[in-house]
Amino acid sequence: MTTHVRTQPERRPQPGRRGVLAAGGALALAGSGLLSGCGADTKDGGSSTRFRAAFTSGGSQETLDPHVAPNFVDQARAKALYDTLGTYADDMSVRKRLADAWESDASGARWRIRLREATFHDGKPVTAKDVLYSYRRAADPRTGSPSQVLLSAIDFAASRADGARSVEFVLKSPNFAFPMVFAGPGTEIVPDGTTDFRKPVGSGPFTYVSFTPGGTARYRGWADHWDGAPHIAELEIVPANEESARLNALLSGQVHYGADMAGSSVERLKKDSAVRLLTAKRATAQQLLLRTGRRPFDDPRLIRAVQLGIDREALVRIALAGHGEVGNDLFGLGLDGYPEGLAPRERDVDEARRLVKAAGAQGLHITVETSAVDAAWEPAADLMARQLREVGLKLTANTRASSTYFSEIKTSGVAAFNTSSTLPVSDFLQQRVRGGAARNQTQYVSKKFDALLDRARASRDEQDRLALLARAQKIARDESGLLVWAFSDANDALARTVSGLRAAPPNSHDWARFDRVRIS
Repeated sequence: MTTHVRTQPERRPQPGRRGVLAAGGALALAGSGLLSGCGADTKDGGSSTRFRAAFTSGGSQETLDPHVAPNFVDQARAKALYDTLGTYADDMSVRKRLADAWESDASGARWRIRLREATFHDGKPVTAKDVLYSYRRAADPRTGSPSQVLLSAIDFAASRADGARSVEFVLKSPNFAFPMVFAGPGTEIVPDGTTDFRKPVGSGPFTYVSFTPGGTARYRGWADHWDGAPHIAELEIVPANEESARLNALLSGQVHYGADMAGSSVERLKKDSAVRLLTAKRATAQQLLLRTGRRPFDDPRLIRAVQLGIDREALVRIALAGHGEVGNDLFGLGLDGYPEGLAPRERDVDEARRLVKAAGAQGLHITVETSAVDAAWEPAADLMARQLREVGLKLTANTRASSTYFSEIKTSGVAAFNTSSTLPVSDFLQQRVRGGAARNQTQYVSKKFDALLDRARASRDEQDRLALLARAQKIARDESGLLVWAFSDANDALARTVSGLRAAPPNSHDWARFDRVRIS
């Protein structure tokens, strides 16, 4: 999702991240089907091979509704079953997918999108009506799409299907970066009128076979996909919530792919000749969310005290085992819109202690929400507790279940760990920092910040737009309560027998591109 100014030319996609329970160092997975055989049906795509990928599960509330995609495993399943109008390159510029072309009028408020010829799994063509229905559904706050705030900019009453394969979107205000929406998580195209996703129909490279929420999802390669049939006959995405379970499953040959490896697992994998690592450098922003809408973090002095009280270099060295880079409380390191030339946030214990005292918060107890979703969070919480004790704050961790963590922290607590994978800077700010956005979990509100985002979207000049985004970033850095303490590497691992996948940032096109997999 980047602007039409930075759209890359279309090219054929190349291949391209988070559950299975540990039992005595191995996997207890017969019930999930991981250890059992199920015959391949070679009439639908590829050879008789079956590819298995292990991710952290979202638990019993999981769904195959692509417009509800909070976790990596949801996005991997959505990528298998469905398709989007556009897709992200590694640098977060947009490439074509179901959209064959797009253009705006001079105002930036009216966009015309032409669709390529593509069909759904039931043989029906993908049409403009399907696109309008999908975007209208994802724009509904009740659906819960990650891209809801972006899609709500569309005036659906004025937008229309202009023929079977042409869509005219009318926006409520000018937005020359509108094509960035086309590649966002939660923007997949589903057949017009779809409300039941128990046996879903999409236009992606795999067709649905079976799915158990919190369990295994099975798919079959689809020979009639517009971009060519997958190279494998079957795909299984299996749950493995503990990193050790994913590691053991991979090393024992029970799976071909283990998502989201970190720390000591990475070092072990580097020494094993039967596997290889796919490492996307600094692809994940490690965050501490401080809820500015609740006490005590409605006092900006305490936000500043935490910012100055943590030792980021120690956090990278210990919690990330050195596999990352110090953060500066800004999202999007290396991407367009990231402010350059800012001095790093240095630890200043004396100033942090002074701020705590000025706020009358000496000895204040703060609970931070965490879980095993990310292997770095629990060691980071322990280390932050020791660091913040030096400035007069008492931090304790409340460890929640991985399967319900993200839904629980939406409403619970005053501080929580979070991660965000690579996204365009403008999209991240709109979704996570803009006042009132559904995924703004710090409850930050700033009219000045929001106005800068609006001006950026309405600017025809890309350099002006990026400068406005950088200004907005600087404001959010000091006020929003979103602390980016590090950027961690994204490490996925796969068997040496697998080819066709390359290291790519999560959310980008080539990440989890399992239709390009080959097994030797």
